[in-house]
Amino acid sequence: MADVIEVGAARGDAPPPAANAVRRSASAGRTRRATPYLFLAPYLVLFGVFGLLPIVLGVWLSVHQWDFQLPNRPFVGLDNYKQLFSSDSAVYGDWWQSVRATAIFTVLSVPLLVVVPLGLALLLNRSFPGRTFFRAIYFAPYVLGVAVIGLLWRFLLDANLGLVNRLLGVVGLPSDTPWVTNMPWAWISLVGVTVWWTSGFNAVIYLAGLQDISPELYEAARMDGANAWQRFRNVTLPGLRPVLLFVITTTVLASANMFGQSFLITQGTPGTETRTVVWFIVEEGLRNNNAGRAAAMSIVFALLLAVVSIANFRLFRYKED
Repeated sequence: MADVIEVGAARGDAPPPAANAVRRSASAGRTRRATPYLFLAPYLVLFGVFGLLPIVLGVWLSVHQWDFQLPNRPFVGLDNYKQLFSSDSAVYGDWWQSVRATAIFTVLSVPLLVVVPLGLALLLNRSFPGRTFFRAIYFAPYVLGVAVIGLLWRFLLDANLGLVNRLLGVVGLPSDTPWVTNMPWAWISLVGVTVWWTSGFNAVIYLAGLQDISPELYEAARMDGANAWQRFRNVTLPGLRPVLLFVITTTVLASANMFGQSFLITQGTPGTETRTVVWFIVEEGLRNNNAGRAAAMSIVFALLLAVVSIANFRLFRYKED
């Protein structure tokens, strides 16, 4: 066949139909192999520009003394990182105070944001009149932006003019509670507002998981004499294990990255007790014009969150095994 094609080509004859079919088949095969990458191309471009490139730039910034107001950005190596762990540096105390504030908020908010939405989902998964309405009501706060939530609750929780204290006074409770200026009320306010604001999202995720659990499992458990708690422990929780992993991981990450609530509601008070890591990074990079140190903080913080996420995945994998 190859000899025939070569002889025909030498005489200027057209290639035989079989050769054209082979070429078309090869071309079609290359097109099929390239098609998935063409569909992925928009995402890969966006991920490279808004994902990988900022990471690379952040690492580069973290090893330089980067001041927006100065023309030179000298290389300082790991100096920005060392300052975060050196007790005699000017930033050491404020940095670890912000880490402490972030840890407090995360520890207080995550259990509530895991348990409360689960309870709501179990209730809203039942059949009762107006179920769709209540599902929309519980999810509605989540569609509001953090600026709206922060300003709204800043006024509602004001110690002198806020509606919350007025209502407490009407029912005979103390009407001068400093919700946003003193401890522990500031943390109670931040956690309470966050739970009210974001519980609807986790409840929707739980609802989707509950609807994937086969009703036959519950029926079999009832036939075996299992009560409501036993059905929840032996049917619902195992069925929701992948959903729980997702909810816990995303909730930990979202709580650890909390910024808007403390910035708008408590404004970091009292002192800097409620100033979180993200707030401190923004302040260091934009207000103090030290983007290199802020980048180092961001990378250290990202590594801490990565360790927490990996531990969470390993814990759930161990339970599943």
